[in-house]
Amino acid sequence: MADNPLGKAIATPDRYAPEILLPIPRADNRGILGIDEKNLPFHGADVWNAYELSCLDPKGKPVALVGRLILPADSPCIVESKSMKLYFNSLNMESYNGLEAITGIIHKDLSEAAGAPVEVMLALSQNLPLPDQPTGVCLDDQDMEIRHYTLDASILAEAPDAPFVEVTEEVLYTNAFRSNCPITNQPDWATVTISYHGRKLPHAEVLEYLVSYRQHNDYHENCVERIFRDLMAAFEPRSLTVEANFLRRGGLDINPIRTTESALNYTAFPRFNRQ
Repeated sequence: MADNPLGKAIATPDRYAPEILLPIPRADNRGILGIDEKNLPFHGADVWNAYELSCLDPKGKPVALVGRLILPADSPCIVESKSMKLYFNSLNMESYNGLEAITGIIHKDLSEAAGAPVEVMLALSQNLPLPDQPTGVCLDDQDMEIRHYTLDASILAEAPDAPFVEVTEEVLYTNAFRSNCPITNQPDWATVTISYHGRKLPHAEVLEYLVSYRQHNDYHENCVERIFRDLMAAFEPRSLTVEANFLRRGGLDINPIRTTESALNYTAFPRFNRQ
Protein backbone atom coordinates (compact mmCIF):
# COMPACT_ATOMS: atom_id res chain seq x y z
CA MET A 1 0.00 0.00 0.00
CA ALA A 2 3.04 2.30 -0.03
CA ASP A 3 2.10 3.36 -3.58
CA ASN A 4 -1.48 4.24 -2.60
CA PRO A 5 -2.11 7.94 -3.39
CA LEU A 6 -4.85 8.23 -0.75
CA GLY A 7 -3.89 10.56 2.09
CA LYS A 8 -0.99 12.04 0.12
CA ALA A 9 -0.57 15.37 -1.66
CA ILE A 10 -0.17 14.49 -5.33
CA ALA A 11 -0.01 16.98 -8.17
CA THR A 12 -2.75 16.72 -10.77
CA PRO A 13 -1.20 15.39 -13.99
CA ASP A 14 -1.46 17.80 -16.87
CA ARG A 15 -1.11 15.12 -19.57
CA TYR A 16 -2.52 11.66 -20.23
CA ALA A 17 -1.16 9.37 -17.49
CA PRO A 18 -2.63 5.82 -17.49
CA GLU A 19 0.30 4.64 -15.37
CA ILE A 20 -1.20 6.48 -12.39
CA LEU A 21 -4.00 3.90 -12.05
CA LEU A 22 -3.38 1.73 -8.97
CA PRO A 23 -4.76 -1.86 -8.99
CA ILE A 24 -5.55 -3.42 -5.60
CA PRO A 25 -5.90 -7.24 -5.61
CA ARG A 26 -9.30 -8.49 -4.44
CA ALA A 27 -7.76 -11.75 -3.21
CA ASP A 28 -6.23 -10.15 -0.11
CA ASN A 29 -9.56 -9.21 1.46
CA ARG A 30 -11.36 -12.29 0.18
CA GLY A 31 -8.80 -14.46 1.90
CA ILE A 32 -9.65 -12.73 5.19
CA LEU A 33 -13.35 -13.46 4.59
CA GLY A 34 -12.71 -17.08 3.61
CA ILE A 35 -13.94 -16.48 0.05
CA ASP A 36 -12.37 -18.71 -2.60
CA GLU A 37 -11.25 -16.58 -5.55
CA LYS A 38 -11.68 -19.55 -7.90
CA ASN A 39 -15.18 -20.36 -6.66
CA LEU A 40 -16.91 -17.10 -5.79
CA PRO A 41 -20.18 -17.47 -3.85
CA PHE A 42 -21.72 -14.54 -5.71
CA HIS A 43 -22.05 -12.75 -9.01
CA GLY A 44 -21.85 -8.99 -9.20
CA ALA A 45 -20.11 -5.84 -10.29
CA ASP A 46 -18.83 -2.53 -9.00
CA VAL A 47 -20.69 0.30 -10.72
CA TRP A 48 -18.76 3.57 -10.69
CA ASN A 49 -20.30 6.91 -11.66
CA ALA A 50 -17.82 9.62 -12.68
CA TYR A 51 -19.06 13.22 -12.62
CA GLU A 52 -15.81 15.21 -13.00
CA LEU A 53 -14.81 13.94 -16.41
CA SER A 54 -13.74 16.29 -19.18
CA CYS A 55 -11.54 16.47 -22.26
CA LEU A 56 -11.14 18.71 -25.31
CA ASP A 57 -12.83 18.31 -28.67
CA PRO A 58 -10.75 18.46 -31.91
CA LYS A 59 -11.05 22.28 -31.91
CA GLY A 60 -9.82 22.59 -28.32
CA LYS A 61 -13.20 23.28 -26.74
CA PRO A 62 -13.75 21.58 -23.35
CA VAL A 63 -16.41 18.87 -23.21
CA ALA A 64 -18.09 18.02 -19.87
CA LEU A 65 -18.93 14.33 -19.53
CA VAL A 66 -20.41 11.86 -17.07
CA GLY A 67 -19.35 8.23 -17.09
CA ARG A 68 -20.61 4.87 -15.86
CA LEU A 69 -17.93 2.22 -15.37
CA ILE A 70 -18.79 -1.41 -14.61
CA LEU A 71 -16.01 -3.54 -13.10
CA PRO A 72 -16.96 -7.24 -12.90
CA ALA A 73 -16.81 -8.73 -9.41
CA ASP A 74 -14.59 -11.53 -10.69
CA SER A 75 -11.89 -9.14 -11.91
CA PRO A 76 -8.55 -9.78 -10.15
CA CYS A 77 -8.30 -6.17 -8.97
CA ILE A 78 -10.26 -3.12 -7.98
CA VAL A 79 -8.88 0.28 -8.96
CA GLU A 80 -8.02 2.65 -6.12
CA SER A 81 -10.41 5.60 -6.25
CA LYS A 82 -7.98 8.54 -5.92
CA SER A 83 -5.78 7.06 -8.64
CA MET A 84 -8.86 6.90 -10.87
CA LYS A 85 -9.69 10.54 -10.16
CA LEU A 86 -6.12 11.55 -11.02
CA TYR A 87 -6.31 9.45 -14.19
CA PHE A 88 -9.51 11.21 -15.27
CA ASN A 89 -7.87 14.57 -14.53
CA SER A 90 -5.02 13.57 -16.85
CA LEU A 91 -7.53 13.52 -19.72
CA ASN A 92 -8.58 17.14 -19.20
CA MET A 93 -6.08 18.70 -21.62
CA GLU A 94 -6.20 15.94 -24.23
CA SER A 95 -8.16 16.25 -27.48
CA TYR A 96 -10.40 13.39 -28.66
CA ASN A 97 -12.55 13.07 -31.74
CA GLY A 98 -15.91 12.15 -30.21
CA LEU A 99 -17.24 9.97 -27.39
CA GLU A 100 -16.26 6.73 -29.10
CA ALA A 101 -12.58 7.65 -29.12
CA ILE A 102 -12.30 8.62 -25.45
CA THR A 103 -14.53 5.70 -24.43
CA GLY A 104 -12.09 3.32 -26.12
CA ILE A 105 -9.10 4.83 -24.32
CA ILE A 106 -10.77 4.62 -20.88
CA HIS A 107 -11.96 1.06 -21.56
CA LYS A 108 -8.44 -0.05 -22.47
CA ASP A 109 -6.74 1.58 -19.47
CA LEU A 110 -9.25 0.51 -16.81
CA SER A 111 -9.46 -3.03 -18.18
CA GLU A 112 -5.69 -3.37 -17.96
CA ALA A 113 -5.70 -2.08 -14.37
CA ALA A 114 -8.60 -4.31 -13.25
CA GLY A 115 -7.34 -7.36 -15.12
CA ALA A 116 -10.73 -7.90 -16.82
CA PRO A 117 -12.92 -6.06 -19.34
CA VAL A 118 -14.47 -2.93 -17.85
CA GLU A 119 -17.63 -1.62 -19.48
CA VAL A 120 -17.48 2.14 -20.10
CA MET A 121 -20.45 4.34 -20.97
CA LEU A 122 -20.04 8.10 -21.45
CA ALA A 123 -22.60 10.82 -21.98
CA LEU A 124 -22.67 14.60 -22.11
CA SER A 125 -23.32 16.12 -18.69
CA GLN A 126 -26.54 17.78 -19.86
CA ASN A 127 -27.92 14.29 -20.57
CA LEU A 128 -27.41 12.97 -17.03
CA PRO A 129 -30.69 11.30 -15.95
CA LEU A 130 -32.47 12.37 -12.79
CA PRO A 131 -31.74 10.33 -9.65
CA ASP A 132 -34.08 7.71 -8.20
CA GLN A 133 -35.59 7.18 -4.75
CA PRO A 134 -34.93 3.94 -2.86
CA THR A 135 -37.85 1.52 -2.81
CA GLY A 136 -38.80 -1.12 -0.26
CA VAL A 137 -38.96 -1.15 3.54
CA CYS A 138 -36.82 1.51 5.19
CA LEU A 139 -35.12 -0.06 8.20
CA ASP A 140 -34.44 3.40 9.63
CA ASP A 141 -38.11 3.87 10.56
CA GLN A 142 -37.90 1.34 13.41
CA ASP A 143 -38.25 2.59 16.99
CA MET A 144 -35.31 0.82 18.59
CA GLU A 145 -32.26 1.44 20.73
CA ILE A 146 -28.75 0.90 19.33
CA ARG A 147 -25.57 1.36 21.33
CA HIS A 148 -23.24 -1.03 19.51
CA TYR A 149 -20.96 0.48 16.86
CA THR A 150 -18.23 -2.14 16.47
CA LEU A 151 -18.57 -4.62 13.61
CA ASP A 152 -20.20 -7.78 14.94
CA ALA A 153 -21.74 -10.50 12.76
CA SER A 154 -22.97 -12.33 15.86
CA ILE A 155 -25.85 -9.83 15.92
CA LEU A 156 -27.28 -11.83 13.01
CA ALA A 157 -26.37 -15.27 14.31
CA GLU A 158 -28.00 -14.56 17.67
CA ALA A 159 -31.21 -13.14 16.23
CA PRO A 160 -34.27 -14.92 17.66
CA ASP A 161 -35.57 -17.73 15.48
CA ALA A 162 -38.75 -16.95 13.59
CA PRO A 163 -41.14 -19.32 11.83
CA PHE A 164 -40.06 -19.95 8.25
CA VAL A 165 -41.96 -17.57 6.00
CA GLU A 166 -41.65 -17.49 2.23
CA VAL A 167 -41.03 -13.87 1.30
CA THR A 168 -41.07 -12.89 -2.32
CA GLU A 169 -39.14 -9.82 -3.32
CA GLU A 170 -38.87 -8.19 0.08
CA VAL A 171 -36.51 -5.26 -0.23
CA LEU A 172 -34.94 -3.63 2.82
CA TYR A 173 -32.80 -0.51 2.83
CA THR A 174 -31.06 1.91 5.15
CA ASN A 175 -29.70 5.39 4.55
CA ALA A 176 -27.79 5.26 7.84
CA PHE A 177 -24.85 3.12 6.71
CA ARG A 178 -21.38 4.44 7.45
CA SER A 179 -17.98 2.81 7.19
CA ASN A 180 -14.54 4.44 7.07
CA CYS A 181 -11.78 4.65 4.50
CA PRO A 182 -9.00 2.20 5.46
CA ILE A 183 -6.30 4.74 4.52
CA THR A 184 -7.60 8.16 5.60
CA ASN A 185 -10.17 7.05 8.21
CA GLN A 186 -12.65 9.49 6.65
CA PRO A 187 -16.32 8.41 6.79
CA ASP A 188 -17.98 6.81 3.76
CA TRP A 189 -21.77 7.09 3.60
CA ALA A 190 -24.14 4.84 1.66
CA THR A 191 -27.65 3.61 1.11
CA VAL A 192 -27.50 -0.18 1.52
CA THR A 193 -30.25 -2.26 -0.11
CA ILE A 194 -30.93 -5.94 0.62
CA SER A 195 -33.23 -7.92 -1.68
CA TYR A 196 -33.92 -11.54 -0.76
CA HIS A 197 -36.22 -14.55 -1.02
CA GLY A 198 -36.46 -16.99 1.86
CA ARG A 199 -36.72 -16.92 5.63
CA LYS A 200 -37.97 -13.54 6.78
CA LEU A 201 -35.04 -11.45 7.97
CA PRO A 202 -35.34 -9.85 11.43
CA HIS A 203 -35.42 -6.15 10.60
CA ALA A 204 -34.11 -4.88 13.93
CA GLU A 205 -31.09 -7.19 13.96
CA VAL A 206 -30.29 -6.45 10.31
CA LEU A 207 -30.25 -2.70 11.00
CA GLU A 208 -28.18 -3.17 14.16
CA TYR A 209 -25.68 -5.27 12.20
CA LEU A 210 -25.40 -2.66 9.43
CA VAL A 211 -24.96 0.12 12.01
CA SER A 212 -22.09 -1.88 13.54
CA TYR A 213 -19.98 -0.90 10.48
CA ARG A 214 -19.95 2.69 11.75
CA GLN A 215 -16.37 2.45 13.03
CA HIS A 216 -15.19 -0.24 10.60
CA ASN A 217 -12.37 0.64 8.19
CA ASP A 218 -12.58 -1.01 4.78
CA TYR A 219 -13.07 -0.41 1.08
CA HIS A 220 -16.63 -0.16 -0.24
CA GLU A 221 -16.38 -3.41 -2.20
CA ASN A 222 -15.10 -5.35 0.81
CA CYS A 223 -17.92 -4.11 3.05
CA VAL A 224 -20.56 -5.35 0.62
CA GLU A 225 -18.88 -8.75 0.23
CA ARG A 226 -18.76 -9.11 4.02
CA ILE A 227 -22.43 -8.17 4.37
CA PHE A 228 -23.37 -10.70 1.66
CA ARG A 229 -21.32 -13.44 3.33
CA ASP A 230 -22.72 -12.76 6.80
CA LEU A 231 -26.36 -12.68 5.67
CA MET A 232 -25.92 -15.91 3.70
CA ALA A 233 -24.28 -17.62 6.67
CA ALA A 234 -26.91 -16.51 9.19
CA PHE A 235 -30.12 -16.97 7.19
CA GLU A 236 -29.36 -19.08 4.09
CA PRO A 237 -31.79 -17.24 1.79
CA ARG A 238 -32.72 -18.87 -1.49
CA SER A 239 -31.67 -15.70 -3.28
CA LEU A 240 -29.88 -12.59 -2.05
CA THR A 241 -28.69 -9.32 -3.51
CA VAL A 242 -26.76 -6.73 -1.50
CA GLU A 243 -26.21 -3.32 -3.08
CA ALA A 244 -24.56 -0.19 -1.69
CA ASN A 245 -24.95 3.26 -3.23
CA PHE A 246 -22.03 5.17 -1.72
CA LEU A 247 -22.01 8.95 -1.84
CA ARG A 248 -19.55 10.50 -4.21
CA ARG A 249 -16.09 11.62 -3.20
CA GLY A 250 -13.74 13.41 -5.57
CA GLY A 251 -16.37 13.28 -8.31
CA LEU A 252 -16.76 9.48 -8.07
CA ASP A 253 -19.34 7.28 -6.44
CA ILE A 254 -18.83 3.53 -6.07
CA ASN A 255 -21.76 1.12 -6.03
CA PRO A 256 -20.86 -2.54 -5.37
CA ILE A 257 -23.46 -5.26 -6.00
CA ARG A 258 -23.08 -8.87 -4.85
CA THR A 259 -25.84 -11.31 -5.71
CA THR A 260 -26.87 -14.92 -6.18
CA GLU A 261 -28.50 -13.87 -9.47
CA SER A 262 -26.51 -14.33 -12.64
CA ALA A 263 -28.32 -11.94 -14.97
CA LEU A 264 -28.68 -8.49 -13.39
CA ASN A 265 -28.61 -5.39 -15.59
CA TYR A 266 -25.80 -3.31 -14.11
CA THR A 267 -26.10 -0.62 -16.78
CA ALA A 268 -29.50 0.27 -15.27
CA PHE A 269 -28.26 0.36 -11.67
CA PRO A 270 -30.02 3.25 -9.87
CA ARG A 271 -28.36 6.50 -8.85
CA PHE A 272 -30.11 7.73 -5.72
CA ASN A 273 -30.97 11.33 -4.86
CA ARG A 274 -28.29 11.38 -2.10
CA GLN A 275 -25.63 10.85 -4.76
